[in-house]
Amino acid sequence: MDIIETKRLILREWKMEDADSMFIYAKDPAVGPIAGWPAHKSVEESKVIISHFLDHHPYCYAICEKDNINHAIGSIELKINSDLAINRDEAEIGYWLGKPYWGRGYMPEACAALIEYGFLKLGFNKIWGGYYDGNLKSKRVQEKLGFKYHHTTEGLELPLLNEIRIGHVNLLTKEDWLKNK
Repeated sequence: MDIIETKRLILREWKMEDADSMFIYAKDPAVGPIAGWPAHKSVEESKVIISHFLDHHPYCYAICEKDNINHAIGSIELKINSDLAINRDEAEIGYWLGKPYWGRGYMPEACAALIEYGFLKLGFNKIWGGYYDGNLKSKRVQEKLGFKYHHTTEGLELPLLNEIRIGHVNLLTKEDWLKNK
């Protein structure tokens, strides 16, 4: 897995040693549920999640500030073979960030770097982005990056939260990305 560097951030592979920092942010009920997953209940749960990332998600990165690369403050991923990214030249971007780091422009910065990596290094031609109704921060990140509205789906089941939600889907093509780069 490549390390991706931005002006202020390092995107690197998750390590089991990141469980403590993941738990600090993932236990916050303002972080996970808006993205569709429950707040973590223990460091052990965070370890299980990290283990799953390492085993099954080849493009899932811990987000770290450059001056503290051993402290993960969030996560970002290009998911392949997801509900949205069904073709080999497509991926779906997903992300979350610890609440103390909201409002600093970190997520658009991290997403821009991973999108560039996905288009130029991994050869994707489409990157999908989604967010649940009410997650205006995620919507705004995608707008800043040039994603275009594609469709809305009602009645999405979120079994981890035992909820039904409305989901909004956006798309960024490599062609559009290159035009606006």
